[in-house]
Amino acid sequence: MANRLQGARSPYLLAHAQDPVDWYPFGEEAFARARAEDKPLFLSVGYSSCHWCHVMHRESFQDPEVATLLNAHFVPVKVDREERPDVDAAYMRALVSLTGQGGWPMSLFLTPEGKPFFGGTYFPKEDQKGLPGFKRVLLAVARAWREERQGILEEAERLAQALWRSLSPPPGPLPQGMEERALEALERAFDPEWGGFLPAPKFPQAPLLLYLLARAWQGEEKPRHILRKTLRAMALGGVYDQVGGGFHRYSVDRFWRVPHFEKMLYDNALLARVYLEAHRVFGDPLFLRVARETLDWLLSLQGREGGFYTALDAESEGEEGRYYTWTREELKAALGADFSLAERLFALGEDLGERSVLTAWGEEAVGRELGEGFAAWREGVRARLLAARRRRMPPALDDKVLADWSALAVRALAQGGRLLGEGRYLEAARKGAHFLLGRMRREGLLRHVWREGSLGEEAFLSDQSFAALALLELYAATGEWPYLDAARGLAEAAWEALGKEGALPLPAREVEEGALPSGESALAEAFWRLQALLGGDFRERAEALLQGKALWLGRYPQALPGFLLAHRLLAQGSELAVPLPSPLWEEVRRLHLPLTQLVVGPAGALPGLEGKAPGWLYLCREGACRLPVDGLEGLEGELLAVYGRGF
Repeated sequence: MANRLQGARSPYLLAHAQDPVDWYPFGEEAFARARAEDKPLFLSVGYSSCHWCHVMHRESFQDPEVATLLNAHFVPVKVDREERPDVDAAYMRALVSLTGQGGWPMSLFLTPEGKPFFGGTYFPKEDQKGLPGFKRVLLAVARAWREERQGILEEAERLAQALWRSLSPPPGPLPQGMEERALEALERAFDPEWGGFLPAPKFPQAPLLLYLLARAWQGEEKPRHILRKTLRAMALGGVYDQVGGGFHRYSVDRFWRVPHFEKMLYDNALLARVYLEAHRVFGDPLFLRVARETLDWLLSLQGREGGFYTALDAESEGEEGRYYTWTREELKAALGADFSLAERLFALGEDLGERSVLTAWGEEAVGRELGEGFAAWREGVRARLLAARRRRMPPALDDKVLADWSALAVRALAQGGRLLGEGRYLEAARKGAHFLLGRMRREGLLRHVWREGSLGEEAFLSDQSFAALALLELYAATGEWPYLDAARGLAEAAWEALGKEGALPLPAREVEEGALPSGESALAEAFWRLQALLGGDFRERAEALLQGKALWLGRYPQALPGFLLAHRLLAQGSELAVPLPSPLWEEVRRLHLPLTQLVVGPAGALPGLEGKAPGWLYLCREGACRLPVDGLEGLEGELLAVYGRGF
């Protein structure tokens, strides 16, 4: 019998619509019932491609015995963290405060007012390997609610108040030396042998890599060392899909060998940019190949209307990683006479029983042996394995479209089209942008989620700020002003909505920037870029956003790389004015200038173009320009004078 999730938009919620658990979606109906019946709520937060969410679903939520306990003693609430990132952020911070760690599935018990008092992540149905069984947890919490009510309510209130205090610090002046302290902390955590940051599991942390790339572009040796080691290890490891392109979510070990197999749109959108920029900084052909393959994987997630789907599941045929791993017999059947050489390339090991995760650790040795023919041979091997893999049952696709994640893909493809001169990437970026603005914008705001023609109501800061940056990249790639106008509109709308708390009983704010930059740091970057283009008070707004994070930037700046990048742009960024018509425009837009905003358009049409003659290039900082140059050689000289680095 279907429960209240049958009308949901989210594939994750719909997967629970036939559970015997009497699930509610997150909202007032659930809280009203909890108050009326004087019951605590059980809040379960997960997402469609989460492996352990599926395990707990099969073990507990589809089990009639567990469902009877949940329905009798609690009001069960199910949330897709991707559809409601505000709920996820608020309650994940509470879970970490309660237990010292977080993760998904998130399992929390709340008072009828929505304040958490006990929780964890995955619970097995029965006691197992030191973990308490879910049935035992449910009975214990129900008993505590009956017998220890006053203590529970007092502790829940104390936790809620502490979270509000800790996540609402007053703004202040930015601490001195925060970028250097961040780099020192990263050096201490850096794994000198395998790259990345210890301890395992290792996550790519793309916002951090993008920040380090800006410093590496300026020639700083420490960021260059961290990046070179990390990016090569990731690209050659099993965390990268050596057959289909694109990155898995994270590595369970320090070697980047065995991944958690889900593949997320946002990871790959950000990492495509990381490898694009790394190729320009280091000139490593491996980085260019990975960038192209990852951009191509992004294209595979673009729907016909232009939106980008969210993720691929970690499991297929009931087994995590089945689609991506191989036995020796499967490889021999696919590759024939090439198997022995491919075995060396892929450094086969029985990682998951008899099945192997493919790495490319043998690439250097096999490349030396084959010489100039290696690239063509490798591509042939990859094509045959991809054909063989496509005959398997694929992982499930989460086909909802999220505005902020789609915007990350638009920005990556626009940058790929610009830097590589690839029209297909640029066309996909245009299509994605038009979908966002045409299908997901309502009353001036991008709404967060769309699926099968149904648009949600929620609109988050990250939707507007990520999209503003994507549109600014499209403007830089094309010189077309409608993208600039739309970017300004979204950034202004985000500023108007900033700081307006919703109806949640906890602050829906994240401090750390791990897998994603925050909506606030992205907005700060967008404002810096808009200042370069349009003037006005955008710089002051960017500075205010940074000052709001002054406390955290003083305590652990390495955890806020998006804000560090925004700070570097504010402190050292420049504008490159290209008044049109100009014979230099096609060459200039192919340049990788991470601390420079391109300002392009007819002479005098923008504040940044006033008084500037067509055919010349003007490198400026906050409106103060160096002498104009009439060619790329002169521009490189100006960049050397400003940054100590050309292009």
